[in-house]
Amino acid sequence: MSHRIAKLNSLIQQELGRIIKEEVELPRDVFITISKVETSVDAKHVGVYVSAIPKNKTASVFRKLNQNVYRIQQILNRKLVMRFVPKIRFIIDHSEEHADRIEKILLGT
Repeated sequence: MSHRIAKLNSLIQQELGRIIKEEVELPRDVFITISKVETSVDAKHVGVYVSAIPKNKTASVFRKLNQNVYRIQQILNRKLVMRFVPKIRFIIDHSEEHADRIEKILLGT
């Protein structure tokens, strides 16, 4: 990954964190994390990996983010000074679940 893409990933992650916190109405009992941001090499698309606590709220959070993706994209477009801002695609982050499953297998539980 180029230094430019890594820097862009970090910037997008920070800005989206602020935007979601301020602009998206999520239930008070839900905590979401943007765990990873992956911008394509041509910087036209960005995969935004999100997880939610409690886990049983992940699907509703994912739906809410996708319902608001156009508005989130517009706000991001205004905040980033770039010729083209990558198009956002939210992805549910299952890495913690995979790690838990591997740990259970390794521990034999």
